[in-house]
Amino acid sequence: MHARTIVVLAMRNLRRQMRRTMLTAAVMVIGGALLIFAFALSDGTHEQWIDSGIRTSTGHVTIEQPEFRTSRRIENRLATDLRRKTEHALASPEIAGQVVAVSSRLSISALASSAAGARPAQILAVDPVAEARFSTLDDQLVEGRYLEPDDRLAAYIGVGLASSLELRLGSRLVVQAEDTEHEIAAQLLRVVGIFRNGVPEVDQAVVHIPLQTAGEWLGSHHDVTNVGVVLTGSTAVAAVTAHLERALVDPIARGDARVMGWREANPALAAAIAIDSFGNYLMFGILFIIIAFGIVNTILMSVLHRHREFGVLQALGLTPGQTGTIVLVEGLTLTAVSGFIGVSLGLLATWYFFGDGLDMSALMGEDMTFSGVVIDPVMVPQFRLVRIAQILTFILCIGAVASIYPALRAAKIDIAESMKFER
Repeated sequence: MHARTIVVLAMRNLRRQMRRTMLTAAVMVIGGALLIFAFALSDGTHEQWIDSGIRTSTGHVTIEQPEFRTSRRIENRLATDLRRKTEHALASPEIAGQVVAVSSRLSISALASSAAGARPAQILAVDPVAEARFSTLDDQLVEGRYLEPDDRLAAYIGVGLASSLELRLGSRLVVQAEDTEHEIAAQLLRVVGIFRNGVPEVDQAVVHIPLQTAGEWLGSHHDVTNVGVVLTGSTAVAAVTAHLERALVDPIARGDARVMGWREANPALAAAIAIDSFGNYLMFGILFIIIAFGIVNTILMSVLHRHREFGVLQALGLTPGQTGTIVLVEGLTLTAVSGFIGVSLGLLATWYFFGDGLDMSALMGEDMTFSGVVIDPVMVPQFRLVRIAQILTFILCIGAVASIYPALRAAKIDIAESMKFER
């Protein structure tokens, strides 16, 4: 009975001070809608950054020898049987639904040369079919074509390397690298395609060749330096990593393999996303501190104008704690209703107006890069239930904290003094 009385009194006061209530609610609604809009775009943009970054590097998850990350030498490679065991683990029904593409690569540093000169190059020996599903380089074709399964001495190069070595379609180049016998081996290749990625480090150095060609050239046969995995999203990384660590427990214990998520494999991209996320949290933290002061002002003014009412309620039997609870319920109700309305309107407006993406090309340009990643100027929002729950929890916490002080003021009202007030 007491609880029902407290709720009724709280709702009556919100309704009685309708203008003040509506003004505060409007601020909360706008703040919640802006929060949903900003974080939906931010989450979608970050997922695009991750997808772009992992497809030009080693995937959401990569399996390689522990020493390869620092040495980049061909002797620190995965043996054929370990490669096949890894690919078999990725085909497991437990995680197969989360795996989009798997590419086994042999990555080596080399020297590329032509009649025009020589330049350092990063050779990626790949299976053309698997790599076409894994990477986006085949879609960034400028002229020619991507590698095909029956290619032997073909090379797919970036526009920067083609320009510096004065290469064009059909041109020949020689690549030299250390083989498995620690000897310098050379291989003649013919350019079949030229791509433009937009990242200078990729366009000026990366060369794709068939994995079979590299195996014969360097004596590595079917061995690879890493197995990269693209997943349905970055949220699946933890589950897939844990499954692979269980499946490869013996090779990992022997030091023959290491399973890494994209954050560990690409710390620069992880740091860039963390910094951007921190900026978002900071900006909206300041916004909601301002909103919290608005709630405090609204409820505190209500308390100051209701001294006599609270005195009468306590004289009729309400305790100081119950009087403070009335004020606390007012603040929480105002915050909860406004928060739910704001989040709902934010979801609806963001999906309706920007569901297909927000084109920022006029501000960003079309070839903007950040931390080695080409940024897509079209930002597509991403709605996550976890994020919506976090935002609602945050709004409710702000309302609860902002209501505590007015509630304490109401609980400390002296009955005798309050009866002297005309209002």
